[in-house]
Amino acid sequence: MYAAFCRSSVSFQAKLLGKSNLRFASTLVFVESTKDGKIAQSSLSALSAASQLGNPVAALLAGSASGKAAEELQKNPGSASLQQIFVAEEHAYDHYFAEKVTPLTLELLKDPEYTHFVVAGSAVGKSILPRLGALLDYQPICDITKIVDATTFVRPIYAGNALATVKCSQDKKLISVRASSFPVTAGEASTASISKAPPVSQVSELAVKWEGENLVKSARPDLGSASKVVSGGRGLKNKETFDSLVTPLADSLGAAIGATRAAVDSGFCDNSLQIGQTGKVVAPDLYIGLGISGAIQHLAGMKDSKVIVAINNDQDAPIFQVADYGLIGDLNEIVPELTAKLSQIK
Repeated sequence: MYAAFCRSSVSFQAKLLGKSNLRFASTLVFVESTKDGKIAQSSLSALSAASQLGNPVAALLAGSASGKAAEELQKNPGSASLQQIFVAEEHAYDHYFAEKVTPLTLELLKDPEYTHFVVAGSAVGKSILPRLGALLDYQPICDITKIVDATTFVRPIYAGNALATVKCSQDKKLISVRASSFPVTAGEASTASISKAPPVSQVSELAVKWEGENLVKSARPDLGSASKVVSGGRGLKNKETFDSLVTPLADSLGAAIGATRAAVDSGFCDNSLQIGQTGKVVAPDLYIGLGISGAIQHLAGMKDSKVIVAINNDQDAPIFQVADYGLIGDLNEIVPELTAKLSQIK
């Protein structure tokens, strides 16, 4: 176990206020939601992590649907620790541009009461956190997987091959959490009050404009929160084989589909399905890898799965070292037979 320490940086404002005014520690969590007001699963995990810090928790929601999302958050059984919900119900925040959201978050964090700021380790969180760190002159603590106490955290390093225990003495801890490491716990609904977020006093001068989006729509479970995942790798050779083996097996299990970076780069599937160090991190109850060798970068994104099944014709493939069950043989023979038997059971 490695140990690392954050650089301590105390703002001039905090020095003037003194320690007596900082005794009421609170945690602020940035909560993401969809256009129809649904709370992102990764943000619920961030709330779960925030509740472990032992402080009163406040949430910040932004965007035109944030009012509806706040009501949804109140009803959610995983938000019992919430005591306050701030809403910035403006269209300017709809697409979570970091240039827009960061000044809004900074306005709340000016209050010395907030000693912790927590975001999910999503694309949005990864955009906001470094900007806040630069503006506040604090070092962010990224991708934590465990909270030891309010100042001590555990995070993976070297593509997950080692864990660093980080003790932070900063006045404000800026934290991103790995969603798969903080499951949402059921509990009572929140009684938190909903209020408007404070107006932004300093707007970013960077001009950004939303041009459009091209979304991949699917009836399958979301990859980041699915309980079952079927993933394909370079060993599938081409897109036709990927579609003919991975898709039917996933359908028979009601599973999400994932892929290695090599499979994505080869055009087997969309890059939104990439699992690994530079893709999504998943921890399903069941992970089935087809034609995946087990490169360290891919293992970093799935090795926390509860049960790992590997199917590969190379008996020396590294993935067998982390797999709970392994099948060695021709994918074109094993997978269709496995799919047929699962379909019969279903």
